[in-house]
Amino acid sequence: MAVKLDSTDEEALKTQGIDKVDVAIVSIGDFEASILTTALLKRLGVPTVITKATQSVSQIQERILNLIGADKVVLPEMEMGKRLAQNLLVSNVLDYLPISDKYSAAEIKSPKFFWNKKIGGLKIREKYKVNILEIKKVSGKGQNKQIETINYLPYSEDVIEEGDILLVIGEEEDIERLSKGE
Repeated sequence: MAVKLDSTDEEALKTQGIDKVDVAIVSIGDFEASILTTALLKRLGVPTVITKATQSVSQIQERILNLIGADKVVLPEMEMGKRLAQNLLVSNVLDYLPISDKYSAAEIKSPKFFWNKKIGGLKIREKYKVNILEIKKVSGKGQNKQIETINYLPYSEDVIEEGDILLVIGEEEDIERLSKGE
């Protein structure tokens, strides 16, 4: 359910039956309104409240929101910054998504030393502690690039070719080592 109301007004929240929802997401630009709304939602018995922190002081905001009962605090600027930094630091990484504090998923260009080799023969899991979730076969270059096929959960007999894009999952350092060919 999505509603438009003054979320800092406890009565307005009650009339919408907010106490009957399983999860509430607070995404307000004004930090004071976010604090008040989060506190009201918790007081009204919402089991899970996810709140977005804003501005450059988001780590301080995160602590405050956690103290008043937010179950999860989202830091979009920080998460986007980490993602951009990872993409810029490792040239073979096309896209990067942290999954937890420990694990990430990344799309990487197939390293040259993988070309024309079977996945099983590369011993990727043993050498890099990384799993390949999919292989995208791409045709064309630059703006004309198109995905021809996507091979989800490839087998050990599948061959990686030049231009393939691999979706891998593992620890950041291991993904970086793999993409650099170390």
